[in-house]
Amino acid sequence: MNTNLKKLIMAALFAALACVATMSIRIPTPGTGGYIHPGDAIVILSGVVLGPVWGLLAAGIGSALADLLGGYFIYVPITFVIKGLVALVAGLIYQNIGKTKKSRYTAVLLGGVADIVLVAGGYFLCEFFMYGAGAAASVPANIIQGVSGLIIAIVLYPVLIAIPDINQMALRTKTS
Repeated sequence: MNTNLKKLIMAALFAALACVATMSIRIPTPGTGGYIHPGDAIVILSGVVLGPVWGLLAAGIGSALADLLGGYFIYVPITFVIKGLVALVAGLIYQNIGKTKKSRYTAVLLGGVADIVLVAGGYFLCEFFMYGAGAAASVPANIIQGVSGLIIAIVLYPVLIAIPDINQMALRTKTS
């Protein structure tokens, strides 16, 4: 099968997974109107498996779609940018650091750290312009969400990478 077609199909699957993972398990955060979800794990892994650009598109589209379907309309463009950037950074870290099996796990971990920083900081920055100082209320929940995404990504990574096509794609994105 054509490599570009395979990547497109995998990106569509990761976008769908990001949407479903974001919408399926929702733990409401008091006082913010938001929720904690496992979708960030898929966002991180999108960058790792698909590479920075395809990961950005898959994670951004899938996460923004979850906001659209969930009624969080104002967040659709914000989520597209923030989650897309998380996947972009996770993909770049994986490409640059993941030279050995052990360093690939470190790269996934660092992608999760980038998720925590970009999600907590990105949403705070955007919400500060929308709501003022009250935006700080969402920071702890976004940190918890990022930490849970990091943990889930670390657990899912070896499962995904054991699938030959996904392993091949993740290793190929390191060189292309």
